[in-house]
Amino acid sequence: MSYRIRPDRPLDDEVQRVAAHQLGKAMAVLTDRPQGLHEAVHAARKNIKRVRGLYRLIAPRAREFQQQENDRLRDMARTLSGVRDATALIEVSHYLQATATSEDELHALARVTEVLTTRRDRLSEAETDLEDKAQAAIATCGEAIQALKGASFESGRRDTARLFQKSWRRNGDKAMQALSECQGEAAHAESFHDLRKRSQDCWMHHMLLRDVWPAAMHAKQLEAKALVDVLGRYLDLSILSGVADREPHLFNGSDDRARLLEAIISRQQTAREEALNRGRWVFADKPEREARTIKRLWLEMAE
Repeated sequence: MSYRIRPDRPLDDEVQRVAAHQLGKAMAVLTDRPQGLHEAVHAARKNIKRVRGLYRLIAPRAREFQQQENDRLRDMARTLSGVRDATALIEVSHYLQATATSEDELHALARVTEVLTTRRDRLSEAETDLEDKAQAAIATCGEAIQALKGASFESGRRDTARLFQKSWRRNGDKAMQALSECQGEAAHAESFHDLRKRSQDCWMHHMLLRDVWPAAMHAKQLEAKALVDVLGRYLDLSILSGVADREPHLFNGSDDRARLLEAIISRQQTAREEALNRGRWVFADKPEREARTIKRLWLEMAE
């Protein structure tokens, strides 16, 4: 796979190769759209997340570049989020159907899915400038590639090892703080959002540096991705609850809204418990100790 930094090659070359590849993939899918424009937008946003994750890993070496490019790519990704967010609600409604506890609940949730699909289609029709946004995103990715060519992350073997140690410890500390803030019944959804961002970094950084210890890094990568997914489900359920509160007219006075909210409360509790249990496992090691291990492994592989 191309989303990796190889220890036996210069950091400059590896960062530029990985980032340019992901940006190029985003441009290609937005241009070719093999499964349509909306799926292309979804795929491109995934590529952009990976570039931003890479830049956070090397941030201590190029702070100004990281902040500049993170802002550029973040703002561009936000312009493409509208209909995708509505589609995510349909996907989480399918999950609710799959976990229905009775026939009545199943039928009600099926009707909710139809309502959400109609809502998504209406929003899609109203978003008449999506084509322009896609073209602008292609141009932005091209600008990001040009900015990458002018950047330097020149670093010797030991400097690179210390760079990864610093980034690893910093992300671990942030993850531990986010996990702590998710404890207790009063924890806010924003805390779970922060934990998901840190878990995404954990997942991507284990992918990027997996060559230093392939088996262990791959195992941790899978656990972090599972955590990201369950946190995403928890947050999508929160968003769906908000839509049900703000747009009660969608349900035409039926009991479906009440059944939906009951199902959300139940599945959120399950997702919350699973997320916290997975989070405690993924971030079980002390960040400082894990960061020292990454430094040592990098030095051993780079010799």
